[in-house]
Amino acid sequence: MADPVSGHLTAFEPLDPADLERAGFDTVIVSGVDMQGRLFGKRMSPRRFRALLTEGLHICTCVYSWDIDQGLGLEVEFAGAHTGWQDFRLVPDLTTLRPAAWLDSTAICLADSVDEHTGEPLAVAPRTILRRQVDSLGDAGHEPYAATELEFYLYLGTPAELRKRRYQDLDPTTLTHADYNIGEGNQMEPFFRKVRHALEASGVPVEVSQVEYGLGQWEINLEYTSALASADRHVLFKQAVKDLAAANGMTATFMPRPVTDDLGSSCHIHASLRDRDGGTPFFDPAGERGMSAVLGNAVAGVLQHTADLMLWYAPTINSARRIGSQDFAGNGLTWGFDNRTTTCRVLTGEPSATRLEFRLPGADVNPYLALAGMLGSMRAGIADGADPGKPSTGDAYGEVHEEFPSTLSEAAERFLRSDFAAAAFGADVVRHYHAVARYEWRQFMQSVTDWERIRYFEGI
Repeated sequence: MADPVSGHLTAFEPLDPADLERAGFDTVIVSGVDMQGRLFGKRMSPRRFRALLTEGLHICTCVYSWDIDQGLGLEVEFAGAHTGWQDFRLVPDLTTLRPAAWLDSTAICLADSVDEHTGEPLAVAPRTILRRQVDSLGDAGHEPYAATELEFYLYLGTPAELRKRRYQDLDPTTLTHADYNIGEGNQMEPFFRKVRHALEASGVPVEVSQVEYGLGQWEINLEYTSALASADRHVLFKQAVKDLAAANGMTATFMPRPVTDDLGSSCHIHASLRDRDGGTPFFDPAGERGMSAVLGNAVAGVLQHTADLMLWYAPTINSARRIGSQDFAGNGLTWGFDNRTTTCRVLTGEPSATRLEFRLPGADVNPYLALAGMLGSMRAGIADGADPGKPSTGDAYGEVHEEFPSTLSEAAERFLRSDFAAAAFGADVVRHYHAVARYEWRQFMQSVTDWERIRYFEGI
């Protein structure tokens, strides 16, 4: 429940490809980001990395054409047997070349996905989708900045051990509700010290880390930076946490609600804009609490289009378990000043720290898609001069508001029908992500759950 301090930027100097061996690196990972926000790619020597900088790395389009389990039953227009499972290319973005300090002698470079023949960015790739929204805001004179607050659960036992137990009888790393407590944090500090140091050394600066409320729940906030860099840091952070947890005999999960009777895990997203001259359009000393009309327009845009974009804000079956609760997950079309019971929380103060916080997304979001959705909505709200209405005061959960789609199926169909989504992101992108979600829902509906067996096996 902590907040990143959004008033400053930490400088990041990428590695020089020519100096990798002298700097002690013998391995380079070139990585793209899949539809679930996970890293994929290949490892190579620094010599081979330099050789492919212009051409890029050839990858099968299956990575954007299968589900989370890499099942091949998903049918999309972009790729499949009907296209011969053609290749695309990962073109390294050298501004992201950095140490993967949680691994030995390894550097990592994120890459953009481009068409094998034309060299054009792949429309369905998450990094492309976010880049286009950043560029659209740039055309309007604004540069977006963001920071994410990620919560996750940490359990004793390696991923292989927990998988063999089918994730039953989980042993959490805290046994009492200990939100903000230093004592419980001290017990796990040897591990989290490694995490913070590895992230800092990897160019992923940490704002703060803390114990969270749930049993075994933790939170790490990343520092404020430009929107694309923020999403890049987010996916590197998740990979580092998972890898370090496994190396230390533990498992980290970013499921929004891994257990029924405890708090959900969020990904609260903070966002603001700066002008080309460094101005802060969200701040107005004459506005209520320093909130400008532009910030009000942005908040209104985010809220007005949330229902259409729930597929990107709540992208899994499990998402609904958190959003349907009162786990600080927002509530309908609500906003308020420093109010954690609203969907959009407005934080004011210093001009550079005045921002909106979108509290709806859970820890399962793909940060590129969630940020793209927010930025596209903010841009529309500003362009339309949208009115956010009156702020909520007190408990917004006590208010009655329009409900958002409450299942993945509902979210997918709303996304497919959305004129806004098609205009903002492209009809091909909308169809692609709708097909992915529809397939996931179908897999779920064809499966018999433990809940069903426990409830019906004897009683029916």
